[in-house]
Amino acid sequence: MEYSYTRHNVGFLVADRMASKYNLSFKNDRYADLAEFRLKNKKVTIIKPTTYMNLSGKSYKYWLDKLEIQKEHSIAVVDELALPYGQIRIKTSGSSGGHNGLTNIEHELQTGQYPRLRFGIGNEFHKGGQVDYVLGKWSDEEVKFLPEYLDHAILALEECILAGFPLAMSKYNQKKS
Repeated sequence: MEYSYTRHNVGFLVADRMASKYNLSFKNDRYADLAEFRLKNKKVTIIKPTTYMNLSGKSYKYWLDKLEIQKEHSIAVVDELALPYGQIRIKTSGSSGGHNGLTNIEHELQTGQYPRLRFGIGNEFHKGGQVDYVLGKWSDEEVKFLPEYLDHAILALEECILAGFPLAMSKYNQKKS
């Protein structure tokens, strides 16, 4: 896959790392690759849309409906230019902020009222270089810290699942250390 290890694909990297942590395998199904497990008493389904990133709302909505999950009990994980590399921001609603994947989810759900975790990829690009930067491979310096930052995002997701969004937001919406 052309963009598999790029900044734009950080949501999949988080999903893959979480699956690895729990020794899960993804199975291909309609519009997505899925992995399921239990985290304490909570059933967790990880989906990686197989649609184009900018059409991921179709997959997101399909699986929410199929699994009968309320959107308030879901969380989209996406890259975020406006955050420094490795910093995360959890929100339970909001705008797409220009992120085409979130725009499509909002279109499919007909609302911006769904949780999301934005993973900072920084904005270290020259004028006019945004697309190349977002779709570009991680730098050697970024790669050194990526496992630590992915693990941090997974801890935040686990906190969302087990303790709820308000507690997770107060704990993880801080600057990275």
